Amino acid sequence: MKKLFLVTLVLFSLHLNSVQAKDQFIGPNFSGVYSCKGTNNKVGEYEVVATLKLNRISSHGEFGMYDFNTETENSLVYRGQAIANGNTLALTFNLTDGRNADYSTGIAEIQKISSTRWAYTNHYYEPDDNGGDYGSEHCVMQKPVKKIKNTKKIKKLPALVPAQG
Repeated sequence: MKKLFLVTLVLFSLHLNSVQAKDQFIGPNFSGVYSCKGTNNKVGEYEVVATLKLNRISSHGEFGMYDFNTETENSLVYRGQAIANGNTLALTFNLTDGRNADYSTGIAEIQKISSTRWAYTNHYYEPDDNGGDYGSEHCVMQKPVKKIKNTKKIKKLPALVPAQG
């Protein structure tokens, strides 16, 4: 009976490990800050900064789930989500102005532009009561900021001895 229990326990453990391995995220990580230049059929040309941050808890297999934010030139921040399947990315964010909630929905193909950086072109649609608008934006991941090491050595000062009085 003891052997049967141990064999069952080992098989159950192997099954759990295989289930966890199957669900593990194995796709590329597109997390980063992107500089975007776009054009919109109503607004014209514009620039924004987009940030993608991988949600490791929800990501699985080839599907990467992301928190997605876009910040405009006048510091408005739109929050949303994105999901990647391989190098295809679907994006959405809320265009709330306090009175109603409209959404931007986009689709993008991501390309690797260096060993550590990505770029994508997002084609999007934003519905409204007047037929909506559409556009596209080309976004390039910003280069990581290199941290500069402080090479100056700090001199240790001698310990102060309290004056005896």
